[in-house]
Amino acid sequence: MSKQKTIYVCNECGAQTPQWLGKCPCCAVYGSLEEQISNDNSSGSSRGGWQSGAKKNGKSQGNPTPRISLKFSQIVSDTQARFPSGYGELDRVLGGGIVPGSLILIGGDPGIGKSTLLLQVANQLGLTLPRILYVSAEESGQQVKLRAARLGVGVAQEVNQNNAHNSEQNNQNGHQDEIKLSSENNLYVLAETDLEEIIRELESLKPQVAVIDSIQTLYLASLTSAPGSVSQVRECTAALMQVARRENIALFIVGHVTKEGAIAGPRVLEHLVDTVLYFEGDRYASHRLLRSVKNRFGATHEIGIFEMVDHGLAEVDNPSELFLGNRDEFIPGTATVVACEGTRPIVVELQALVSPTSYPSPRRSTTGVDYSRLQQVLAVLEKRIGIPLSKLDAYVASAGGLGVEEPAVDLGMAIAVVASFRDRVVDPRTILIGEVGLGGQVRLVSQMELRLKEAAKLGFKRAIVPKGQSLPDDLGLEIITVGKVVDAIVAAMPAQKEGPKLADNDENSEEEEELIVNS
Repeated sequence: MSKQKTIYVCNECGAQTPQWLGKCPCCAVYGSLEEQISNDNSSGSSRGGWQSGAKKNGKSQGNPTPRISLKFSQIVSDTQARFPSGYGELDRVLGGGIVPGSLILIGGDPGIGKSTLLLQVANQLGLTLPRILYVSAEESGQQVKLRAARLGVGVAQEVNQNNAHNSEQNNQNGHQDEIKLSSENNLYVLAETDLEEIIRELESLKPQVAVIDSIQTLYLASLTSAPGSVSQVRECTAALMQVARRENIALFIVGHVTKEGAIAGPRVLEHLVDTVLYFEGDRYASHRLLRSVKNRFGATHEIGIFEMVDHGLAEVDNPSELFLGNRDEFIPGTATVVACEGTRPIVVELQALVSPTSYPSPRRSTTGVDYSRLQQVLAVLEKRIGIPLSKLDAYVASAGGLGVEEPAVDLGMAIAVVASFRDRVVDPRTILIGEVGLGGQVRLVSQMELRLKEAAKLGFKRAIVPKGQSLPDDLGLEIITVGKVVDAIVAAMPAQKEGPKLADNDENSEEEEELIVNS
């Protein structure tokens, strides 16, 4: 008879210890160990399988021959055709569409719109695919139906709309009008938390796409731990993965997130699935970002942009216009940059405010911009350019709150800070691209051609880029190459007509710096 023993499992990393500890010895998280009961079958049992008779006298018997392994030349190249989800932004993030038999994990803050997005996607897929299953483990079927009615999913529509007289007569006679549901025959809803029941439904229905909302609420009856624990999440995901691979079902899995923004549960959850997506955004703002951090079938760090409207989530066709301010207004302290998220260039307006501080240490605040990058840019401006910013408050924000943390926005950040310091206006038709080095130089960036094409498409006239950057053919832009930050400042904010004339070569850089500080 098997003996039962008590082990303690970490909720964060899944590590196991024989006794309770205040801090996990692997991930150093306090209070993360939970008690679980496991069966010990090691006593009194003979080991078999790979340990039984594999070797004799310490040497393997017979010639070395493969049993089931294959060479690359023996593997059949069978490319699976993707099918569209009905939303181009989601297809972009997934790498071109949904791959049959893949597992897609979607995480995000509560109330951000994960269930709304997946219910709309399931409705769109139900228009083209024969069977779609939506498993609601957090809501009842009536709650899902009410939310679907608000989103316009499965709304009844009259077929004979042109014959109003016949419709009214049928109503008077007590007959019901013939109605047609948009995806009623293809979209199935299952309100269940028992994993065994869900697996039986998947094997019986054999849907092309299934949605599990959410993985932290499912439970396996054979495990004694509570739903959402490490063992439950790990075993439920592994069982669903086997069913999806065997039945060739594309599976969307919703995952909760912790206070730090990471998906709750063990890290093995992200390793088991094929794609990990994060649904981001401020719940008080209208736009939402779907970001890919892992994708076995496409590029990572791709983003899709949605907007929350009255009838749910709508795609944003031109995201650059969403994060671009009004270029007709001439406001000091603004600069325009082009950030690349994956392979998508997005034009973003950066706003800076520099003001005297009333505290012993000045404040630095960022919204949508990396805080450490701002500290580095401020230090370079004070040390290399001579602008006294150590006693001034500095605030930098991106329009719309889009997170732009790549080094290519350093130059735009520096120009916006200098423009706010001197209360100068940067030409709103100028784009700034470049990384700021600690020596005050402007360094090269990647994907320059994509950035310049996006700027030209939106009607920009000038682009200030690093010197030595490989540039594409004529795009209708006046391209100015700079090697130092001071050169970029002079190019972005030229001196007044009555001021002294600026030199263009490096020998007069000290005169340029003095002009910038004293102008």
